[in-house]
Amino acid sequence: MNVPLEDREDRVIDTRVAIIGGGFSGAAVAWHLLQQQRELDLVILEPRAELGRGLAYSAADPQHRINVPATRMSLIPDTPDHFNDWLETSGAIDGDPAARHEGRSFPSRAVFGLYMSQTLAAFTPRLHHIRGRAEDIASVGERYHIAATDGTLIRADIVVLAVAHAAPSAPTSVEAALDGHPRYVSDPWQSGAFDAIRPTDRVLIIGTGLTMADIVASLEARGHTGEILAISRRGLRSRGHPAAQHDPAGDFLTPPIRTAGDLVRRIRVAVAEAAHQGKSWHCVLDQVRLQGSAIWQGLPLTERARLLRHLRPFWDVHRFRIAPQIEDALDRRIAASTLAVRAASLKSVTREGDVIRVGLHTRRDGTLMQASFDAVIIATGPAHGSVFAANPALASLEAHGLARPDPLRLGIDVNTEGEAIDARGNAQPTLLVAGPLARGTIGELMGLPDVTHHAIRIAGAVDRALESRESERAA
Repeated sequence: MNVPLEDREDRVIDTRVAIIGGGFSGAAVAWHLLQQQRELDLVILEPRAELGRGLAYSAADPQHRINVPATRMSLIPDTPDHFNDWLETSGAIDGDPAARHEGRSFPSRAVFGLYMSQTLAAFTPRLHHIRGRAEDIASVGERYHIAATDGTLIRADIVVLAVAHAAPSAPTSVEAALDGHPRYVSDPWQSGAFDAIRPTDRVLIIGTGLTMADIVASLEARGHTGEILAISRRGLRSRGHPAAQHDPAGDFLTPPIRTAGDLVRRIRVAVAEAAHQGKSWHCVLDQVRLQGSAIWQGLPLTERARLLRHLRPFWDVHRFRIAPQIEDALDRRIAASTLAVRAASLKSVTREGDVIRVGLHTRRDGTLMQASFDAVIIATGPAHGSVFAANPALASLEAHGLARPDPLRLGIDVNTEGEAIDARGNAQPTLLVAGPLARGTIGELMGLPDVTHHAIRIAGAVDRALESRESERAA
């Protein structure tokens, strides 16, 4: 049972700025804010031992690589080679010759996490890391009181929410049938998740996106040779990078796009024009990404919902590309007939001893097929709609009327400045949201370059809020 904030007698920390979440989003806000405010100290609440890693860059498996070249992964957009230069001077990939591919580097995600940790270390005296999670956030007077799981009470003028997506959720029928099965993996990111899977096991992966690709690469590196079937509603597999690089092409802002259908038509025309010039579709999708926030914000809410319902799976597999090393692993398995990617849905899941019987409804011809597996791995995307229920900090904010889900249930409702919208519809300049949970309003916020630019804007908003608070106090 939670003790009311006003009755707590734990350790109390007063700070001007508190950041909830120390993954990449929170760490990027902290770094840029501390660069702007030379005298500022701040608190960041993060349960992991190192800041900047989050779930994505805590991955210990060396097969889990960054999905874009190192030259596009900088924490500092004005210095695009910052991470790549660090790679060359740190020796972090000297023992990983496979990281280099045709002159570009795709190191493991853990290496990027190390880069983030070491880059942030320069601010250690001013960056106070509290190892814990926020379990309650309330407004008390003109400040926020944050109760952490380690017993700390943090009192802050400004709060930045940089919390993560809710974890993927398995279909209810799968969870009910396979709970306790030795080779049922509901969370592929858990350490040792694949230890029980044997080399010749028949594996069903539910999901066909980036997570599926990482799973296949990990299993292959462990010596797995058994058959793998990956399924999703549309059976779409993440695409790779182009053989030749081209500048972004096309214009999707003039005239403004007002419907999802118009966006599709404009993309098709631009792809055809690019092909006529000997370019791949990649450069067109790169331009859509660059103009994505403006496109999204120009769409009415009904068209945003239509885009999500019909187009998001296609956008995801073209926008979020896999590293060439991972693409090679998938191609090898498909060529060897030990990997199949199909459009199908689950109709039944039963267990006979350790054998898993599955009924699948295939999308292409509508037939019902039966198959047997030795292992099932969940690789679905984040459970966007349950983020408030799954995160105690967000649940408390909603209960206190300080924040609410966005209309599309992608995350937290914010205005275009990143300020959280309260239950009455008012924006709060001292409660800001960084990272993918602001995407319902901001638009594309999943790729690292987009998250970085948004973190810089949030750092600027915090800077302005600090100045406003100082002016009020002086008055």
